[in-house]
Amino acid sequence: MNKWYESKSNNSDTVMYSTVCLMRNLADTVFPERMNDEQHRSVAKRVLACVKNSPLAKEYDMLNLAEFSKAKALSYAEKRLVSENFPLSGKPAYLLLSQNEDVSVMLNSEDHIRIKSFAPGQDLMQAYNKANDLDDIFIGGLKIAFSDKYGFLTSSPADLGTAMRASVVLHLPALRENNLINKLSQTVSKLGLSLHAMYEDGAGDIYVLTNRVTLGITEKSAIYNTNAVCEQIVNQERKARETLCESVDFQDKIYRALGVLKLARRLSTKEFLSGISLVRLGVAMGYFDYSYSLLGNMIYNLFDATLVDSSKSDLSKEMCESLRAQIVREKLG
Repeated sequence: MNKWYESKSNNSDTVMYSTVCLMRNLADTVFPERMNDEQHRSVAKRVLACVKNSPLAKEYDMLNLAEFSKAKALSYAEKRLVSENFPLSGKPAYLLLSQNEDVSVMLNSEDHIRIKSFAPGQDLMQAYNKANDLDDIFIGGLKIAFSDKYGFLTSSPADLGTAMRASVVLHLPALRENNLINKLSQTVSKLGLSLHAMYEDGAGDIYVLTNRVTLGITEKSAIYNTNAVCEQIVNQERKARETLCESVDFQDKIYRALGVLKLARRLSTKEFLSGISLVRLGVAMGYFDYSYSLLGNMIYNLFDATLVDSSKSDLSKEMCESLRAQIVREKLG
């Protein structure tokens, strides 16, 4: 079965993928922060029973991250299937995961239920529809906390209303090269959205655009607004790329990045992201004949914990760097 990130979609040259997160809570249970272990397990059982009695029962597995290796649990965080601190919270960590890994449900993180769905490219409606299908099952089978005045009730007042975050993950190497990210972030903030780097120090030139307004707005309006701003950023990035790549020096930088990735014997995560960003730009500009799905597969699967988990070995950091370089050489030929 192909994973969701191996497909091509709208604006794939600039928009890597779309994601929608829906936050829901049970009306008859305290928020997770105040729950004991028995309450954690009780909520997980109720949610699992709800899914098992639905048409989607065969599409999801219930995972208890406490039963997995540390590397396996952290791998889910690297893949953005769970929040970074979820596997290390010290509390029961239950996860519902679709077989295609395009929908994950964290149980008892900040909220009782956090549905997160993914779609390739710029396709927020596909991501929303997948999350909404599961949300309908929970609303139909569980007593979800809802107020006629405030909408869905959440652990954070900032999420009241739709309790939905719609995000697009953007590859913006040209805007970053021209030092325009901070200005762009300030502009989108005035429009009710946020733009921030996905990785530390902006590694990989990958940025996340997310709606911040959830109260007094519908889900589809939030998606429309996010898409509209996304389209503007895509156009700005493409124009910046055309100008930037007129420079022979910058073209040389792109080709050199490919050379390093194809020859390196060790690659740190930061070196890998820096190189793959330039190669991805080279693909978008027609310099290289690699697919976005190939590059997306590498970004998704070559972080340290995922490498340790997939190798079934206790790899050191240096060994991860060597294995990462080996896999990149093989995939890039």
